Amino acid sequence: MVQRIDVTGADGVRLAAWEFRDPPAEPRKPAVLLLHGLMGRALHWAGTARWLGEDRRVIALDQRGHGHSGRPAPGPDRPARLGREAFVADAEAAVEQLGLGPVILIGHSMGALTGWQLAARRPDLVQALVICDMRASALGEASQQEWQEWFRRWPLPFPTQDAARRWFGEDDPRVERPDPGRGAFFAEVMHQAPDGWRPLFSRSQMLTVRETWVHDAHWEELAQVRCPTLVVRGLDGELGRAEAQEMVRVLPAGQYAEIPDAGHYVHYDQPAALRAALEPFLEGVAVS
Repeated sequence: MVQRIDVTGADGVRLAAWEFRDPPAEPRKPAVLLLHGLMGRALHWAGTARWLGEDRRVIALDQRGHGHSGRPAPGPDRPARLGREAFVADAEAAVEQLGLGPVILIGHSMGALTGWQLAARRPDLVQALVICDMRASALGEASQQEWQEWFRRWPLPFPTQDAARRWFGEDDPRVERPDPGRGAFFAEVMHQAPDGWRPLFSRSQMLTVRETWVHDAHWEELAQVRCPTLVVRGLDGELGRAEAQEMVRVLPAGQYAEIPDAGHYVHYDQPAALRAALEPFLEGVAVS
């Protein structure tokens, strides 16, 4: 069972949170908040949430501009309303309004960055953290320009959802070899519009969101995270081994896990292996 719960985020934006399964009558373990990556949605975590929800409360959040959550209206303040402060404040609001804290935060990519920024700023709200395939280093302007050009190449609208799955998993020039996990990830953020299948999000807004972190390094905030933290990377993902291991070294209570045969979308590529990496870490997090 999946139940929607509305949360009021920063500057009044309506956020859709999703509770997976009926919460246990007497949860024996800390609650979990799942944060998706850029262009993602809460339901991307459905497989992970099913096993996590066996004995704990599990919430996944559609972050602003994504899924069924609100989009900031056009205006001169839109960049700020799509910036890092807003995303972190939204996660803080979800933890507080839903009574989750101190929570275990599990984030993928952008969601992992949101997670460690919240853990650094509000250690009272975060009991443990999982960082899935997110870099701490600055990516730079060239990376942003590559994304802008990539968005221009999307052959929208797709005639079917399966066509979107094939393009992102096989035909996209950024794909070096067939990647079913990537195809599934993007197929699930498409919705049927009058003229075909289009993304749930605005690509221009996604570029604005990304602009707010790609030019900056995030090592300083990472070093401020005091709770137990697991850094997970797909062997073929975007986070390299050397950087991941440096992140673990910088973290006061860092641990490391590497998932073979997985790329950036590790929870789609190797869900069983991800579970095997997460379970011992989560079992080590004491019940508060």
